Amino acid sequence: MHASLPQSASFSASGPLNGQAAVPGDKSISHRALMLSALAVGESRVEGLLTGEDVLATAAAMRAMGATIERGEDDVWRIYGVGVGGLLQPETALDMGNSGTSTRLLMGLVASHPITATFTGDASLSKRPMNRVIEPLSLMGADVTASPGGRLPLMLRGISPAVPIGYRLPVASAQVKSAVLLAGLNTPGITRVIEPVATRDHSERMLKGFGAELSVEQDADGARIISIRGEAELRPQHIVVPGDPSSAAFPVVAALLVPGSEVTVTNVGLNPTRAALFDVLRMMGGDIAFINAREVGGEPVADIVVRYSSLKGIETPVETVAAMVDEYPILFVAAALAEGRTVARGLEELRVKESDRIAVMAEGLRAIGARVEELEDGLIIDGTGGDRLPGGATIAARLDHRIAMSFAVAGLVSKAPVVIDDMSPVATSFPVFAALMTGLGAEIA
Repeated sequence: MHASLPQSASFSASGPLNGQAAVPGDKSISHRALMLSALAVGESRVEGLLTGEDVLATAAAMRAMGATIERGEDDVWRIYGVGVGGLLQPETALDMGNSGTSTRLLMGLVASHPITATFTGDASLSKRPMNRVIEPLSLMGADVTASPGGRLPLMLRGISPAVPIGYRLPVASAQVKSAVLLAGLNTPGITRVIEPVATRDHSERMLKGFGAELSVEQDADGARIISIRGEAELRPQHIVVPGDPSSAAFPVVAALLVPGSEVTVTNVGLNPTRAALFDVLRMMGGDIAFINAREVGGEPVADIVVRYSSLKGIETPVETVAAMVDEYPILFVAAALAEGRTVARGLEELRVKESDRIAVMAEGLRAIGARVEELEDGLIIDGTGGDRLPGGATIAARLDHRIAMSFAVAGLVSKAPVVIDDMSPVATSFPVFAALMTGLGAEIA
């Protein structure tokens, strides 16, 4: 793990946050860049890859199935792929650590190859349900033996040729969509995913970039129909990974909440299927500007300039949930400091993340003095109107990196320090979090 992230850390009221910072590479794009590069024939190069533990778990799994993956001294990753259909039988179980994305997407890859893989994970990942992926992959012919409740550890026996399917997503999930599309890569014929609610589209963008025959249409009800033709030949690529908007959310919200702050976060991916948090924060009165807008590797990118703002509570739009599902914990912290009431609903998905993020955020916010009502599908938060929270509590992060970082930001706007019991999970997605926040002026003990 990177230095400067002790297990337990205390975050205290901070003076203004100022300066410029760059967040690590986008986690979603990093996973997909490694997987698709490992299925292309020839050398792909990836710059800006996130080196958090989740992505390293993906790299280790692709190596175990035959790809050559090397990190150069220039920090450019070089991947020599095995070709679609060329994955090899892994000799040992694939340890996914804490990464639900790695697990679900790799299950899709394995499903249409004639190999068997056992997936294991840490205590947090082993509580997360995998049935939503098991169901469509079983329809394609894969055989899955899971632990009770459809959980890890599980064994997946792939099949080749797999059966192409048309699958309508019962819940909005980019991971399930991507798993089916990745299984479709080595399946003869056309595999279709019908997506009633649009989710992050990194898989579609990147599959096209690698040369897969993929199309996206809308049906009469507005659902997206994503079709991929199987037995594809992927071409190696040079990929530049933009900064992760989910990581940028933490310094952005901190700058909005700490009086006198002005922070620029550079090179942030602003894919519209991911970046709704910034729109919602603007709806609350946040002073957020995008400068130097450009496109990098088919993804929109810009620098974000954010200044301290007096936020107002709102009812968050249900239609933005899929485009900011990972950012609700830090939004709840912003709401706790806003003027008036914030109501966030439609968030059932948060109950099956690394932790039950609705329950854990409600408990933690109450512990530091926020006024919170827990709903089955969200939270109602009555904010302080900009006054500091009382603070003075120790927060159990529950092995959840976003819980840990959200309460770290809360500590910067609390009267008494907020202690996070275990910051080590932050290494899964944002290993330089503490160093970046300290560089902007945050107080961390």
